[in-house]
Amino acid sequence: MATMNISLPDQMKAWVEAQSADGKYANSSDLIRDLIRREQIKQEKIAALNEKIEEAYASGFIEVDDIPAFFDSIKKKAGL
Repeated sequence: MATMNISLPDQMKAWVEAQSADGKYANSSDLIRDLIRREQIKQEKIAALNEKIEEAYASGFIEVDDIPAFFDSIKKKAGL
């Protein structure tokens, strides 16, 4: 496993140390690894959502004159 040194303001350093001191994490490295994993997952989800948004825009739009009637028809098709 590679090693990386980072600099933190005192307040952040104290928070990181407190997370491992109260047993949430075994040590500061565990916390940082968990935060990085969470950020990676978050960015993957955002990328997937952006891809779906692009697909939706590419599929086109429909004109709806009566929005309540439009939603009623969708509910009927869904059996609601």
